[in-house]
Amino acid sequence: MSTHPVSATHASDLKSKIEAKQSRVAIIGLGYVGLPLALLYAEQKFPVTGFDIDERKISTLAQGGSYIYRIPATEIQKARSGGFSATSDYSQIAKMDAIIICVPTPLNEYHEPDLSYITKTAEAIAPHLRAGQLVVLESTTYPGTTEEVLVPILENGNKKGLKAARSGSNNSEAFFVAFSPEREDPGNQTVARHDIPKVVGGLDPQASELAGALYGSIFKRVVPVSSPAAAEMTKLLENIYRCVNIALVNELKLLSLRMGLDIWEVIEAASTKPFGFHPFYPGPGLGGHCIPVDPFYLSWKAKEYDFRTRFIELAGEVNVAMPYHVLASVVAALNQRKKALNGSRVLILGVAYKKDIDDLRESPALTIIELLQKEGAQVSYNDPYFPMIGKGRKYDLQMKCAPLDKLGQYDCVLIVTDHSDYDYLKIVRESQLVIDTRNATKGIHDPKIVRC
Repeated sequence: MSTHPVSATHASDLKSKIEAKQSRVAIIGLGYVGLPLALLYAEQKFPVTGFDIDERKISTLAQGGSYIYRIPATEIQKARSGGFSATSDYSQIAKMDAIIICVPTPLNEYHEPDLSYITKTAEAIAPHLRAGQLVVLESTTYPGTTEEVLVPILENGNKKGLKAARSGSNNSEAFFVAFSPEREDPGNQTVARHDIPKVVGGLDPQASELAGALYGSIFKRVVPVSSPAAAEMTKLLENIYRCVNIALVNELKLLSLRMGLDIWEVIEAASTKPFGFHPFYPGPGLGGHCIPVDPFYLSWKAKEYDFRTRFIELAGEVNVAMPYHVLASVVAALNQRKKALNGSRVLILGVAYKKDIDDLRESPALTIIELLQKEGAQVSYNDPYFPMIGKGRKYDLQMKCAPLDKLGQYDCVLIVTDHSDYDYLKIVRESQLVIDTRNATKGIHDPKIVRC
């Protein structure tokens, strides 16, 4: 008879299945993080099932189509031919060996963490858990979420009285839990997905080992840390680092404008230093799911420890204010031409949160559109990745993409996202006024251009 606890036997069995690429992998949340991850596992011939509550996504995938621009339909079809499937039936969780949760973690209207997607997902899978399964959370969140929020729901919601394996426990019927932050970078064409190191923190050493094996099968490098909270904090540090540095150059841009200096020229010159400097670039505001959101997650959690993250909060204030700076720049530029913003026709170029992607999450363009509309401007937009903008969590614009064939009809063309598809020289030539928030018109010298 084996002297090892049954949980160790479960761990050994699961690790063997992972190494043989026979473990059944569930990916919950088939968005910008979950779908690429599912395709990586499918590429390595793992049996993969995607889960999502959006029936439109399930239907699109079932027909071999894609709803993410950078993922061609051929990738979906190839994965489906290898056994990849998608469903909204959470009872199928019982058949899975490893469950990876990739659901959104937005902020609510008060800039507080909204963990409803995590809690609802945990409640959906808890009744179907079985001993020996591995559950990994990837959603960006504050340190402590895995242990304080996810694990209790999974333990209290399953019908078998299962507990998560913990260090020092000798529970014979346990499941394993870890956190591994997503590191997707939409639009990045220089770093392959599998080349991005994967940070992993398990609730106990067995969970860490299993999560390391699971991710090590598709990523070239796994970086283990001591706990789920350490892994959660790692993700926040990465994005707060960017948030703070972007706030710094945004503030320096505002100062440079007053001083008559070109901040882009200054950054380019500073970038020639071969040590101690990494360039960050100003813009009309922060976008994407992580960088505008993560600092507020940590600031909120810090209050539990009677600690105020003043430096981080200040960076957030600077970045949140940038769309208002853009609004003021539009008003000033029109005023110089003896025009009022109220009644002026303004064309927004680019609404994605960064260039060459089809992602609207937290895009500053949406805020800028609403600010312009509130001031009475007649706002249109053009973006090659969005034929229309409908309704989201924080906006309801109901706008269709305008063509670029009559730029002269607009009082102002406002470059918010510098997509590579745009012919900026032609845009400047045909427009009455161009306001550039991204330095997209670098090298073009024309009095019609206002860089802000």
